[in-house]
Amino acid sequence: MKNTKIGIKKLNPNAQVPEVATPGDAGADLRALESGVIPARSRAAVGTGIAIELEAGTVGLVHPRSGLAAKKGITVLNAPGTIDSGYRGEVKVLLLNTSDEDFEYEAGERIAQLVVQEYLEPTFTEVASFSESVRGEGGFGHTGTR
Repeated sequence: MKNTKIGIKKLNPNAQVPEVATPGDAGADLRALESGVIPARSRAAVGTGIAIELEAGTVGLVHPRSGLAAKKGITVLNAPGTIDSGYRGEVKVLLLNTSDEDFEYEAGERIAQLVVQEYLEPTFTEVASFSESVRGEGGFGHTGTR
């Protein structure tokens, strides 16, 4: 485990700084700034009231909370959401209500998790062919259903 500094700016005095619930957890809880409702089978961008400053070479990945997904059918629509190190605006979470019931959430409710990771910056090079591999061009379902 490697530590990285993340600058946090509250854009609203009621915003809450992300916290890791249990030592060793990879994700820090993101909380809704205001109460709201996401109608059944709908989506909404939910504000957190914070902005973050990530170090170069890191990315913030916004993941669904397993409890909300299992109990309420709430997930992050573009999971994981990506926060690039150059972004300085408000962190918003694009939530999707997959259930047939409206989802009501309160200000301060945990709505997603933020995981910060290092990444590789790729350089794409056009080639005429690839090296051989066991899988080759086998795509979706190429290994069967069992």
